[in-house]
Amino acid sequence: MKKIFAVIAMFGLLSLGMTQTVKAQDAASAGQENVEAVASDAAVDAAPVQAVEEPAAPVEEETQSFHKALKVKNIEGNAGFMSLVAIALIIGLAFCIERIIYLSLAEVNTNKMLKKVEAALDKGDLEGAKDICRNTRGPVASICYQGLMRVNDGLDVVERSVVSYGGVQAAALEKNCSWVTLFIAMAPSLGFLGTVIGMVQAFDNIQKAGDISPTIVAAGMKVALITTIFGIIVALVLQVFYNFILTKIEAINSDMEDSSITLLDMIMKYNLKYGK
Repeated sequence: MKKIFAVIAMFGLLSLGMTQTVKAQDAASAGQENVEAVASDAAVDAAPVQAVEEPAAPVEEETQSFHKALKVKNIEGNAGFMSLVAIALIIGLAFCIERIIYLSLAEVNTNKMLKKVEAALDKGDLEGAKDICRNTRGPVASICYQGLMRVNDGLDVVERSVVSYGGVQAAALEKNCSWVTLFIAMAPSLGFLGTVIGMVQAFDNIQKAGDISPTIVAAGMKVALITTIFGIIVALVLQVFYNFILTKIEAINSDMEDSSITLLDMIMKYNLKYGK
């Protein structure tokens, strides 16, 4: 009898343990389903945020694209010819800056200087007029000084001296401008040469591949055209500086001519007044 009760008790304990295990498994599966549901809801809620935030990425790329694109295009072009075009730009800009500085220093207030010279000549102070021209920078003052140096030699000698020295000063103003024109012509020429060589390389790649693939043709054409683009840009930049330099040279030459005529008139009045 005791054995029967013991067996019944054992079966009862086993059945109770199995029910607890099933309940625990059901609770665990329910909890896992709840976690998955919460995760899916969070993913659904986060999806619009990602969809909204994704377009912001190209904005950052656009803000940093100029320098990167310029660097990448420079690397993609033919290294030899891109280096030559860059050297042409640097040397050409160096000559342009040198001319601009020289011409800026050559510009003076000519009317103010001529009034001082005229006032000195009216007083008969020829040496004072020479000192004014000697202490003033620029080609206009140099021409006036050369004319005053030959006042006693006659008006014709003064005129020839002014014209001759004016030609020397005009040549000094145009110094190194020929180098700028050289680099203006060289930059696009180097670009076109790089284009031709890039085309030859593209056809070589087509010949090696044995097929006219758009990828092969596009790669060669891209490298070829980049050198042309940079060469034209360099030529345009140097041309702008060159035209600015020519404008300043023309203004100074016109100022020298006007000052020469005014100086001859003042010397003529001086000779008539003081009987020279």
